[in-house]
Amino acid sequence: MSEVVDPAATSVDIGWRAAGRAEKRMLIDGKLVAAASGAEFDNLSPATGLVLGTTAAAGAQDMDGAIGAARRAFDESDWSTNRGLRQRVLAQLQDAIEAEKEDLREELIAEVGCPVMTTQNAQLDWPLADAVRYPARLIDDFEWERTLDGGGLFGERNARTVVKEAVGVVAAITPSNFPIEVILNKLGPALAAGNTVVLKPDPNTPWNATRLGRLIAERTDMPPGVVNVVPTPSNEVVAQLGTDPRVDMVSFTGSTAVGKHLMRVGADTMKRTFLELGGKSAMIVLDDAKPGHVIPGAIGACVHAGQACAANTRMLVHRSLFDEAVGNVTMAFGGVPVGDPALPTTLVGPLISAAQKQRVLDAIEGARRDGAEIVVGGGEVAGLAGHLRDGHFVAPTVIVGADPGSSIAQDEVFGPVLVMLPFDDDDEAVRIANHSAFGLAGAVVSASPERAMGIARRIRTGAIGVNGGMYYGADAPFGGYKHSGIGRQCGIEGFAQYTETKTIGWRLPR
Repeated sequence: MSEVVDPAATSVDIGWRAAGRAEKRMLIDGKLVAAASGAEFDNLSPATGLVLGTTAAAGAQDMDGAIGAARRAFDESDWSTNRGLRQRVLAQLQDAIEAEKEDLREELIAEVGCPVMTTQNAQLDWPLADAVRYPARLIDDFEWERTLDGGGLFGERNARTVVKEAVGVVAAITPSNFPIEVILNKLGPALAAGNTVVLKPDPNTPWNATRLGRLIAERTDMPPGVVNVVPTPSNEVVAQLGTDPRVDMVSFTGSTAVGKHLMRVGADTMKRTFLELGGKSAMIVLDDAKPGHVIPGAIGACVHAGQACAANTRMLVHRSLFDEAVGNVTMAFGGVPVGDPALPTTLVGPLISAAQKQRVLDAIEGARRDGAEIVVGGGEVAGLAGHLRDGHFVAPTVIVGADPGSSIAQDEVFGPVLVMLPFDDDDEAVRIANHSAFGLAGAVVSASPERAMGIARRIRTGAIGVNGGMYYGADAPFGGYKHSGIGRQCGIEGFAQYTETKTIGWRLPR
């Protein structure tokens, strides 16, 4: 385990330190700059509601400049063809992030509100290990060209060469829940494949992205314009990325509603889109499972206050085990450590904003109105002291008695809320799991690996864990079916989606 923050520190302490180290400038065309208008926006602590500091607020002029810089870097530099340069720059970027890893850890705790323990896995340590290194290795290993022996046409001998090339300018739009994880898993393959990038981070969590901008400018040989970091709270400014014809591809992680909007606005310029969207993943507990084995999977719905698109927020339990499982999960949720994300014992920190907190509370109240039972949680967290009283905390919540087709069982809540549903046989479990607009992730628990694998293959979802199996990794493609998205993050599939395909037919000498 890596060295982490002082176990006695609080979010106020860490927020103060993070503010002193934060980079508030944008990166445009290789330079760290303020907004052309001088505008800035506040970065708020989700744990305390306090203002941590400010960040440059890009306007239309700034975004236009960033897009133009990325276009020139792609069209006029050798970035897209110089594989050695790309490998060297990615290695420099990896080293630069490693050198500031612990500062970045505190920054994530401060602006994301993620508990310390989550930075030791998916929030920081896991992506930092491989998200840049893996695609950098693929520069050597990827099949950039292949030749087809085409036989003869019109009496001539022909061959065809299939060439993979970079797409061009990629707009990377990233979320607030796992910001550095998503950013690195977009930048790594997009840059390794030879693209240039305009990165637009979520306005709730800008500093981890602007830090990367500073590291790129100061610690790498990346040509100007290859990466531009443009934070803004303005939806109108962000919209330029979806409509500007100089942008070839939009790579977006976030809500399904915004993903659909980006597809619509990008249609006129025929933009390629990679969309990693929402989920309502189901964990299926078969009748031969041990009831105690459901607890770790259930607790997963609480990690980072449930702000994870792949979280298993529906738990389907065989009716013979249902009452016991509800009792076990209820007890576990009642004991989950909730509070200051700076403390190493905290599992559930705050939601990202007051608006998101209210959306979660409204969803719980909607379930209650629809006749479901809230067996634990269901409201704000009582007993928080000091500045935490102004944070955005919701108690871990378990809901039973909901109809499988109801809003609480169908819609993504993005909070620490688990819906438990009974089923009578394997076929019914599969039907309930697949009765969803989403298809991002899921899980199956059974004493029989063969039976669990059989169920897993029937679930219409992009990733699924069997008996606790981990599907996450830089080499493992991740993404969704149905309304959970288009394309894949990570793996060869995730690398290839940042490439175009060209076929060259040529005549062989006689």
